Amino acid sequence: MLISNRLKRAVAVLGVALTAGALVATPASAYGSPTTDVRLIAFNDLHGNLEPPSGSSGRVVLSDGKTVDAGGAAFLATHVKQLRAQVRNSLVFSAGDNIGASPVISALFHDEPTIEFMNKLGVKASVVGNHEFDEGYAELKRMQFGGCHPVDGCQFHDPFQGANFPFLGANVTFEKSGLPAVLPFSIEFSGGVPIGVIGATLKDLPSVVTPEAIKGLKFGDEVQAINRTSALLELFGIKAQVVLMHQGDGTETAGPDDCKLRPGPAKVIAESVTPRVDAFFTGHSHQQYNCVVTDPAGNPRPLIQGSSFGRLLSVIDLKINLRSRDVVRSETKAHNEIVTRDVTPDADVQALVAEAKTKAAPIANRQVGTITADLPAAGTATGESLLGDVLADAQLAGTLTNGAQIAMTNPGGIRADLLFKSSPNGEGDGVVTYGEAFTVQPFANIMQTITLTGSGLKAVLEQQWQGSITRILQISNSLHYSYDLSKPIGSRISNLTLNGTPIDPAASLRVSVNNFLAAGGDGFTELTKGTNLAGGPVDLDALLAYFAANPGITPPVPNRITKIG
Repeated sequence: MLISNRLKRAVAVLGVALTAGALVATPASAYGSPTTDVRLIAFNDLHGNLEPPSGSSGRVVLSDGKTVDAGGAAFLATHVKQLRAQVRNSLVFSAGDNIGASPVISALFHDEPTIEFMNKLGVKASVVGNHEFDEGYAELKRMQFGGCHPVDGCQFHDPFQGANFPFLGANVTFEKSGLPAVLPFSIEFSGGVPIGVIGATLKDLPSVVTPEAIKGLKFGDEVQAINRTSALLELFGIKAQVVLMHQGDGTETAGPDDCKLRPGPAKVIAESVTPRVDAFFTGHSHQQYNCVVTDPAGNPRPLIQGSSFGRLLSVIDLKINLRSRDVVRSETKAHNEIVTRDVTPDADVQALVAEAKTKAAPIANRQVGTITADLPAAGTATGESLLGDVLADAQLAGTLTNGAQIAMTNPGGIRADLLFKSSPNGEGDGVVTYGEAFTVQPFANIMQTITLTGSGLKAVLEQQWQGSITRILQISNSLHYSYDLSKPIGSRISNLTLNGTPIDPAASLRVSVNNFLAAGGDGFTELTKGTNLAGGPVDLDALLAYFAANPGITPPVPNRITKIG
């Protein structure tokens, strides 16, 4: 279990102490003031971005459409210090996905440098995100408690000490026993009062990781788990309660402190959870928003998310009544702080990042290909991505020996842009390094080729729209189709062609996807109906081979997907 005996004893003792303390309220006069101020600072979806991220991944969009360069661990640490200096009682948290899908300087060392950064930052607790499970539950335990990697050993620092903070997940249990697989909550003292911190990850986590990574684990309903844990904290006498939730909503184009949410799960959860909870930090959707929602009792509470990659810090300022030890909701204030790069970087963190960069350099700086212009990850108006086109073409080329005719890849697997301009490492304009290619495709997913009928392929493409969520698959140049949003979900796809020839619904097609998609990941369950599976290369290896075979790659013409309504 991810709950050590030491932690379990600590929770039990703390519960007894707090229950006893709750019976005798401390007079407010003993503190000289009826309230105390506590600042909560959180980030989300860092994904091991220790260096300032590049391209659009390293910019924050303001309300007026202008952008600000942001992010970088050393700058983030300085901003945290500044925020702490403003309010003496401050706590730092994470809303998950600290690790996984990381750039090479963290990923080459199984994200140990990122955990060390979070220790230096003084993080008090983090909810588990889906990417905390990328390498499986055993690796998550190693991240918590330390020790050398079972295959690679200790290559960054020997020994790896593990996280100084607990990973939380009130809705993560063992499938057979129903017992917690990670701690449901932690209790932090600040300003003379205890604060209950509840962690909850997305209940749909099994749809966004490979089945093997979470074998034996169950992910329950977020509202039920939070309510259950909140009631337990109430028994302990913990009145001030906050939730770290790795679940988020989409937004319309908006600034860091705007609230233009699209319909999604986070707001629904925040409006449904018990009124005992005072605030929600969220993650997963990589969006920026600062909202106030109403709890079931009609009281306001903040719902906030800070984009991703360390570009924003979400700040919630609480005023807590010292007699009741509960939050004065009307006095709560929240904002998203931009992690600008115009401050002096934290020297200690900067040294850690420099060490990771130096140790990774022999691999990360190796040239693997060349491009003639930027290849952005973001989709065009149809959802087709120029970089996605190149990745799909590479995956098709890498699986031709399986008889592949089409390749498709998921947009969530494309983690960064490929930029023409040279990085600060000085490799030169147009040069693609191993580190840059790795940052684009860091999951080491295995390519698999399956047989689908023409109608089966259409059914897969229809699953690009799932309720309020749209995920446009990136496709090889052999496939073209149209879609019409005016038609109902399930009947939007038309004009499918293979190399310019209309696809017969009864035809047998060889289609290559990664193992995540082949297992029904991202809700593409129709792919699980594929037959005659044949394995292929790791997706990154397919990309590297494609770069080697095709120097000077130019951006493709984005005409594979046509929007007709």
